[in-house]
Amino acid sequence: MTENWTITGGEVLAGGALTQGTLHLAGGQITEAAAPEARRFDATGAWVLPGIVDLHGDGFEAIVQPRAGVHFPYPLAFAEADRQMLSNGITTAFHALTVSWEPGLRSIEVARELVAALEAATPGLRCDTHLNIRWETFAVDHVEEVLGWLARRPGDILSINDHTTANRSLEAGSSKVKRMAARMGISPEETKRMIDDVWARRDEVPGATAQICAGATARGAPILSHDQCSAEDWAEGNRLGITVSEFPMTEAAAAAARAASEPVILGAPNALRGLSHNGALCATAAIGAGLCDVLASDYYYPAPLHAALRLWQTGVLPLAEAWALVSTNPARAAKLHDRGEIAPGKRADLLVLAPESREVRAVFVNGRKVLDRV
Repeated sequence: MTENWTITGGEVLAGGALTQGTLHLAGGQITEAAAPEARRFDATGAWVLPGIVDLHGDGFEAIVQPRAGVHFPYPLAFAEADRQMLSNGITTAFHALTVSWEPGLRSIEVARELVAALEAATPGLRCDTHLNIRWETFAVDHVEEVLGWLARRPGDILSINDHTTANRSLEAGSSKVKRMAARMGISPEETKRMIDDVWARRDEVPGATAQICAGATARGAPILSHDQCSAEDWAEGNRLGITVSEFPMTEAAAAAARAASEPVILGAPNALRGLSHNGALCATAAIGAGLCDVLASDYYYPAPLHAALRLWQTGVLPLAEAWALVSTNPARAAKLHDRGEIAPGKRADLLVLAPESREVRAVFVNGRKVLDRV
């Protein structure tokens, strides 16, 4: 359901600058003229900004399972994630859904349940919600099923992940294996044995990866790499048809992607905090060097909005360029050419922000006012 609105009194971020102006919404789009009997929204003292497009959000997992072994119903979790995202200005979201060989939270069984639950919940969600399907390269038995989801769900994106190669060298007593064990619901020793068993199938990985990339390309789905460590990793992904570099671990990997005009995604929490939580590439430094053009919420929904404002306030980027990291650029990376900027004919996904308090006063999705704190 869309609504017709005229937004007055605010400063509108369009054409690379904030300017005082009136904005018209009709039929779910931004229009040049007001619609008959349009409702009015007073944005005096506020900024009107393009809605945030979040390409990778793991925060949903913490809502489903806030503690190991504590699992909440998916409909409740989707509704709560919807509220949290909208309150932080996210109007288009991609829940990061891991498809792994693991049992437990990231198992194929849970993935199936989540896909079905999201499809059932979607009519009641206000944020335009999709999936970033994070396929682990050692989940070789699930290629066809993932390709089936991409065929049935146009608009989802595919991310190629390989955590097994790094995890195989870890001991059962390591903190990471212990975290995996808690997530999987088994002991660290059993987790270590399972990693070793999966590693024994490594010869199947190249063929499965080529198959899933070819299938996603044929279906028109953007393909993201994940955690590339080198220029060589990037080149191999490029050969397979990967079009977006997601969370490169090193400057060399990011530079290889940007040299080919490939979008580079880094974590907004990284840019907000000023450093990576795991010692990887610093997002702020990468942005300053021109090696990153998209920020994603990763594990913290407030991060995109506040990271963009931090980059502007600290002089790293002008406001319009900083905000493009969370709106225009991710929309283009996901091939969502109908949104991400304020211009006639674009989808009416907007947020009204009080610049001093940084409070999101209102959110519009597809022309419908879905949040109002005035």
